[in-house]
Amino acid sequence: MQILEALGEGERCVCDLTEGLDLAQSKLSFHLRVLREAGLVSQRSSGRWSYYRLEPQAIEQLAGWLMALRQRCDQPAPPCR
Repeated sequence: MQILEALGEGERCVCDLTEGLDLAQSKLSFHLRVLREAGLVSQRSSGRWSYYRLEPQAIEQLAGWLMALRQRCDQPAPPCR
């Protein structure tokens, strides 16, 4: 969530994310790969640096799914059989 929040400020270089989130580069790279594979972030390379940004459409879909999930949280459990 911290990575997503940081990227909510706009495209960021992985070096800036490493410093700003106080994470080891290997740990950050792992999480960024997971987020990229999930389609939540995209990556572009420029020279030796990688830049990441949020994918707005994917974030919108996630927000809708979370809202629907939240609404179901208030429903009582069905009776046991």
